[in-house]
Amino acid sequence: MIDQQLPIAVIGAGPVGLAAAAHLVARGETPVVFEIGADVADSVRQWAHVRLFSPWRITLDKVSVSLLEAVGWQAPDLDGLPTGSDLITRYLQPLAELPSIQPHLRLNTRVTAVSRQHIDKLKDAGRDDMPFVVRFQTADGEENELLAKAVIDASGTWTNANPLGANGLTAVGEKANAAHIQHGIPDVLGVDRVRYANKRVMVVGSGHSAINALLELGDLLDSAPDTQIVWAMRRASAHAAYGGQADDQLPARGLLGIRVKALVEADKLTVRAPFYIQKIQVVGNGLLVSAESPDGNETMTVDEIITATGFRPDFSFLTELRLGLDSSLETTPTMAPLIDPNVHSCGTVRPHGEQALRHPENGFYMVGMKSYGRAPTFLLATGYEQVRSVVAALVGDWEAAQEVQLELPETGVCCTDSSSGSASGCGSESSAALAPLAFPNLIRLDSIPVFGNSALQTAVVTKMDSACGCGDACCADGVRSTTCGCDSGCCS
Repeated sequence: MIDQQLPIAVIGAGPVGLAAAAHLVARGETPVVFEIGADVADSVRQWAHVRLFSPWRITLDKVSVSLLEAVGWQAPDLDGLPTGSDLITRYLQPLAELPSIQPHLRLNTRVTAVSRQHIDKLKDAGRDDMPFVVRFQTADGEENELLAKAVIDASGTWTNANPLGANGLTAVGEKANAAHIQHGIPDVLGVDRVRYANKRVMVVGSGHSAINALLELGDLLDSAPDTQIVWAMRRASAHAAYGGQADDQLPARGLLGIRVKALVEADKLTVRAPFYIQKIQVVGNGLLVSAESPDGNETMTVDEIITATGFRPDFSFLTELRLGLDSSLETTPTMAPLIDPNVHSCGTVRPHGEQALRHPENGFYMVGMKSYGRAPTFLLATGYEQVRSVVAALVGDWEAAQEVQLELPETGVCCTDSSSGSASGCGSESSAALAPLAFPNLIRLDSIPVFGNSALQTAVVTKMDSACGCGDACCADGVRSTTCGCDSGCCS
């Protein structure tokens, strides 16, 4: 049997990883939190200048807040919209500095592999009785190992961006010209201003990150009027990227669509859609971007490229674990139909907790953005709910683990980009018909309580089949219950 005095390893000290540590501490467990950066929330620091469209009330984890308030911390205005910098200085840094959290942080430390003690991926016998081996490397190159009774991977996906190539591969020449390609949301109006001012800049992507970059470039035009902006995407048109606009129940998110639409209509940027990038090469004093489009082959010359094409999970250090992954989304097979952006309606939330996050490797969970695989629809409040449920399961509180306590506002209008380029059903009541919901235990988002607002109704959630936290997916053969964290009698 695994020594229950061993710690629980948490990979990543971002918002969800720190929340996991807080929940573990509150449950009397000992976390060891590995963070590759020199400080907590290293990835958040890379978009510190960006303002979130989610207010503080759904950006704070309740258990973390309770630990902070115990030492006199005061919450910010719950209706305010934090920047990434605010999130760090007003919440994550104080959380990390708590005496109950700080001693468990391993900064400047990269997890390079996770396995089981004395056995490899192939061996069945006694597998669940062996602790995890977490191999890590410090900044000075020293390697070491830690034994853990469970592992929570909250490492996120920010450091593993999707490539520019329209086929999911890097475009030809993308790596060779990486010096002129920046992933994510650069600080166009701040430290990166010189790089983009009065330059020909292409922004690739049609999500909120791309729109944020476009809006900052639009603001840059006021002081650098020779800046030329191109918005390239695989979508058939930019219309669906505008989102719900005034109908969005997160007003700041709706404003993103309103503002970028105004830029397009004012001819302050050029839209290329669909634009399937194939090749990037240096020509003269710029980059020649070659792409396919309905009109044939196209080329554009630019100076800089900002790619906001999303992210994908890194499984390279998990190859000795038994992972259960959906073939397309790279999340668990149970999670995939709940979050699939091809069919998911954003008018409802499909509740999920520990059970949906299980892998064949008992005691191992991915949480946070990484748990969503390649799906881009993650919100912080979802990650907080995940760690609450996972930690409850790890300490044997199956009643708490099987409950779903999501705290999200109504997410607004669901827009789908049809092959014709129209935003089918965007903003209309018929949107839900585009993605029929065949799940019985759904929560309407407008019935979910929000942190700090007691006026909203309490959600009613359908619980799982068995009191110990195992449903049909685990109990199908009457034996697998032990791999789902339940006693064998649970499925009887």
